[in-house]
Amino acid sequence: MKPDQTDIAAAAARVAPHVRHTPVIHLNAGDLGLSYAVTLKLELLQHAGSFKPRGAFNRILRAQEAGELPPAGVIAASGGNHGAAVAYAAQALGLVAEIFVPEQTPESKRKRIEGCGARLVRTGAAYVDALAASRARQAETGAMEVHAFDHADVLAGQGTTAKEFEEDAPDLTHILVATGGGGLIGGMAAWLAGRIQLVSVEPEGCPGLHNALAAGRPVESPVGGIAADALGARQVGALMFPLAQSYIGASVLVTDAAIVAAQRTLWDRMRLIAEPGGATALAAALSGAWVPPPGARVGILVCGSNTDPALITS
Repeated sequence: MKPDQTDIAAAAARVAPHVRHTPVIHLNAGDLGLSYAVTLKLELLQHAGSFKPRGAFNRILRAQEAGELPPAGVIAASGGNHGAAVAYAAQALGLVAEIFVPEQTPESKRKRIEGCGARLVRTGAAYVDALAASRARQAETGAMEVHAFDHADVLAGQGTTAKEFEEDAPDLTHILVATGGGGLIGGMAAWLAGRIQLVSVEPEGCPGLHNALAAGRPVESPVGGIAADALGARQVGALMFPLAQSYIGASVLVTDAAIVAAQRTLWDRMRLIAEPGGATALAAALSGAWVPPPGARVGILVCGSNTDPALITS
């Protein structure tokens, strides 16, 4: 069952003691080399380096409230950021966590996971392989799965991002959001319900939602490119897809080169370190892959920072 605004408002109250209300910054035309003003939400400043703790905390805390959290703790599969968020939430709540990641997960994300005390297992070439391994392990231990994107409580938690953004920048007409499995943009769509047009931005190498919208259903898609560790879901979530069909106004793809350029722009002009997935939404604006209509008031979500700074600043 997909979440609604009531679920997201409840999630916001539930996770408030555990997550940061991340800032927005209003930029004039030219500040980022664009011909129009934009408002950035700096979710890369969130605990564990991405928006993901919102969904992780909401899923775990809801289970605790219902008396459904097993003694074995929590288990998750992740490209990196979700695993870091689940590990962080488990550490904060005094729980055991086991995180499965594919071999390609960057060292910066593996260190975050292990730094929070979780048991880290590297296995397989892609997220889908880590997910299969985590579910086999779950059957052995009885731990509770915290899915990266296809669970109503995770979606509701991620939807709190939109609630904050709308409250802090109520005049926006469009928000650009990077999409992987769709938990973030799905939760945001559930909150906004069309009041602000959402623009999904994906790398050309990870076109899961773009292909799903074209096909009219979630379909398996390629996974590759520099942002695959964050946005590399082979198929978008079933729960988010109806929300995407109803409330996402546009879906665009960007090149790896455009993502790298966006990372560099955030560093050069704002001294912000964004990982490739975190800079993907901005890449659509900077590259012209998405052009705002006349009179648009544009917001862009900068959603993750887990990368080696030397890759950007050198």
